[in-house]
Amino acid sequence: MNPTPKTRQPGQPVVLHIARGVGDGDTRIDDYTLPAGAAASVLDGLRWIREHLDETLAFRYSCINANACKECMMHVDGEVVYACVARLEDGAQYDVAPLPNKARVRDLVSEIAPSKERLDLDPI
Repeated sequence: MNPTPKTRQPGQPVVLHIARGVGDGDTRIDDYTLPAGAAASVLDGLRWIREHLDETLAFRYSCINANACKECMMHVDGEVVYACVARLEDGAQYDVAPLPNKARVRDLVSEIAPSKERLDLDPI
């Protein structure tokens, strides 16, 4: 994904272009518009989208309830970032995708456990 230029426009909505799909299947980009001031970080924006616009949006985080970190890593405007610290600016647009070097599970959820630590559900 190519980074989208940022031009701060106070009071203007924020747009997130989110890459969605399941596993190795096709990827589509869904655009979500958030009101100005609705979210301070990308993670806040994703949570706002899931609460107000699309409850099917899949992403992973655990810092709020489990005091764990590194769960919300994703690709934002061409960089790997923690969604909880990536700040949103009014009037800007952001490209959001799962981690590029990990297998996609669904939407923004990437496989993060090493293969030797994953539960094997295939019958023996």
